[in-house]
Amino acid sequence: MTLDDVVLTPLARIETAGGDVLHAMKQSDAGYAGFGEAYFSWVAQGSVKAWKRHTRMTMNLIVPLGKVRFVFHLDGGDEFRVEEIGVDRYVRITVPPGIWFGFQGLAVPQSLVLNIASIPHDPKEVERRTLIEITYGWN
Repeated sequence: MTLDDVVLTPLARIETAGGDVLHAMKQSDAGYAGFGEAYFSWVAQGSVKAWKRHTRMTMNLIVPLGKVRFVFHLDGGDEFRVEEIGVDRYVRITVPPGIWFGFQGLAVPQSLVLNIASIPHDPKEVERRTLIEITYGWN
């Protein structure tokens, strides 16, 4: 596994009178690995939520409101992959199991993250580390 296994997919934003339509995911899309659940997570500007790694879940992360910095890391290395997505860069990030990740809100006052997960949340399949266990300069 490498950090190149994290895949970015451009998403359609269709302008319509009264408000845009923002695509998220179709069953036929690359990155679709089944459906377990979809959930939203707010992240305040400057707040960091890190670190965790799923052992079975494939995540499909979308930021329809605001801007978020996602940071990905593998054990045994000092390399990080950073992707900033949101309103101005509307893409989906597909994250396979086995990759450590964290994220930081960049927009005022907060940003919204959507995860379309391949399996329902299971606390037994997620590993966690504290911010200081994986050294990354969030500022």
